[in-house]
Amino acid sequence: MNYTLNQLRIFSTIVQTQSITKAAEVLHLTQPAVSIQLKNFQNQFEIPLTEVIGKKLYITDFGKEMAIAAENILNEVYAINYKTLAYKGQLTGRLKISVVSTGKYVMPYFLTDFMKQHPGIELVLDVTNKSKVISSLENNEVDFSLVSVLPTQLAISQIELMQNKLYLVGSQETDVGPKPYTMRLFETIPLIYREAGSGTRLVMERYLENNGLTVLKKMELTSNEAVKQAVIAGLGYSVMPLIGIKNELENGQLRIIPVENFPIKSVWSLIWLSHKKMSPVAGMYLAYVKKQKDAIIQERFNWFENYQ
Repeated sequence: MNYTLNQLRIFSTIVQTQSITKAAEVLHLTQPAVSIQLKNFQNQFEIPLTEVIGKKLYITDFGKEMAIAAENILNEVYAINYKTLAYKGQLTGRLKISVVSTGKYVMPYFLTDFMKQHPGIELVLDVTNKSKVISSLENNEVDFSLVSVLPTQLAISQIELMQNKLYLVGSQETDVGPKPYTMRLFETIPLIYREAGSGTRLVMERYLENNGLTVLKKMELTSNEAVKQAVIAGLGYSVMPLIGIKNELENGQLRIIPVENFPIKSVWSLIWLSHKKMSPVAGMYLAYVKKQKDAIIQERFNWFENYQ
């Protein structure tokens, strides 16, 4: 065996993302570079680590066992690095956070100054949909998760960060008729949905169901950015979080449709397992958030809090 730490890191990321393309994005490498390293790693084993069926990558049972071993080895390497820095008086370790996709517009601002204060900390930030975020928390793969819809099946603790506001939006070119817009408007317009498992979709579906509305589902897309571009192109309308459409509202690509009972409001919350024993890094970060969250909101999100 002559595998490298880089190969272990790449293989571990492939297993986590279930995709060579996504692994390349996470690692900031080209797809061919990741494929080559996977091939070189695979050549050291007689048993397949992965298999491709219908263009989809699957991890074999042997590959899953190797991924666990790889992660253990990498954790030991990280521990060596952290202990070295700790002897120099620096707070060290890994901070792992999973974030729902629209939370990518929120979470970085609650991390920037903390990371600058503690350069010995390695941040692992996974941006995905709500169901995967909750799964990573439930499996104790992360220290914290950022959500706008709280899970009901887990014993969690939480700290509320800031509001989340969702509006019905369309492109500037679309015409939905004269005001005022009642909730029955939803029965006359083509709606663009996020994928199943999305928190935004869950909120939208709850609103429609609670008001007994029958709608035309135009299409389903797998990211907030994809929905945004479809709406801008005039393919339909969608319920979207204000936090992710500021620029498009300012430059006139999108407009808010002032329908009754909107915006739908919820709260961005940082959550963690109630029984979790926090690492020194996680404990320090939680203390930082509790102390600094109001100042961060005032400095970074004043426009959002005051938006009606």
